[in-house]
Amino acid sequence: MKNTGVLAIAVALNALTVWATAEDLSLDQCVKAGLTNSPDMRAATHRLAAAKAAVKEAESAYYPWVTASSTLMRSDNPPQAFMMSLNQRTLNMQDPGFDPNNPQTTDNLRGSVGLQYRVFDGGRSRLDRKMADLGADATGAGLEATRNELLHMITRSYYGAKKAKTFIDVQEEAVNSTAESLRVARERHKAGAALETDVLNLEVQLAQASEDLVRARNGFLMSLAALNTVMGSELATTNNVSAGQAELTATPTGQVDTSAAGTRPELKAMKLMHEISQKSLQKARRDYMPTINLFASSDWDSNVSKDFEQSYTVGLMAELNIFDGFRGRSSVNKARAQEQAAAADQEKVLNNLKLDITQAALEVKEAGERIEVTKKGVASAEQALKVTRERYQNGASGVVDLITAQTGLTVMKARDTAARYDYLVAISNLARAEGKLASHQEK
Repeated sequence: MKNTGVLAIAVALNALTVWATAEDLSLDQCVKAGLTNSPDMRAATHRLAAAKAAVKEAESAYYPWVTASSTLMRSDNPPQAFMMSLNQRTLNMQDPGFDPNNPQTTDNLRGSVGLQYRVFDGGRSRLDRKMADLGADATGAGLEATRNELLHMITRSYYGAKKAKTFIDVQEEAVNSTAESLRVARERHKAGAALETDVLNLEVQLAQASEDLVRARNGFLMSLAALNTVMGSELATTNNVSAGQAELTATPTGQVDTSAAGTRPELKAMKLMHEISQKSLQKARRDYMPTINLFASSDWDSNVSKDFEQSYTVGLMAELNIFDGFRGRSSVNKARAQEQAAAADQEKVLNNLKLDITQAALEVKEAGERIEVTKKGVASAEQALKVTRERYQNGASGVVDLITAQTGLTVMKARDTAARYDYLVAISNLARAEGKLASHQEK
């Protein structure tokens, strides 16, 4: 049969990829996989563990420091040799051979246990502990924000994959419909009721539709790769992500309520960071206060060949910074400026979060309105193609009208599919903007 090559190509493309039926991959499965395997979640979890360890590190200031050391020395240095003999309780100044200026080589093995404890530091240790606690809370809020963003990214990628799979069905339908129109045109051409250009134009249209099908299939594979990347696993495959009409679960109200911005974890983290900067300013001011440390040590000395002799030292040491080259004043000024910057950053974050909610709410409204338009458009396009095909078969319409009607239906179905899945993504994005995804998942 003449010019059957293009039709054969179309049939081959339809059979090229067999989308096997398997159990559909659910959004909940993707979310669970992402929370377990996502590098972002693992990194945020480790950062929280580090922040909690920093709290324990700050708490160490409340405990005494105990150290143990050992030294072995040999010296004929007069002061050193004299002190080593004295510590060993072996010094005999009445010995006829005693010459403090020319001592014999003396060995000394010393073991020591030391203790230090900060009695008073003006509350700086307490502020360090408080800042560490606040830092851990801020990191926890960061983990919650990461979870909130991740759940939306997974949702968006999941619906993106399903949308891409549905696009394949739309393009396959376009190929089949164009092939049927080509069959009719060939029969009419054989009967002398249609021109050869009708057949040629439809063959071109079929080739274009087949090319669009190839692109749709490749787009689906790309969307699967994106979904698996955000999940951190290879859970999604061509067999378990199905096409279908998106189920709409909510109705857009068009109302914008930005009050949820106050509960977003990002704002909570910024408030905590501002509080940390306030504590840092307090600490800088308290650097002018004295520090009192208790110290004690117990030492054991021996000339290696005899028993050890024990001695101890106990004392209190007070330090007060009288002049440090204006370092303390500069530290206070720096801490004050950082506190003011943190306050401004907190205000900026709140404004951005309100804008985020506003944009997300408007996107939901827009997507809902698009669905109403595209649904009517699909119905009109289907009827237009039906009427045009009947008119073409009866010779009342030309092939250009037929191609236009077929193209219009394909475009409207693609737009309707996009609008429906975009609406579901917009609903998820609004929940993300309101900070509700993470809390909902935790329940």
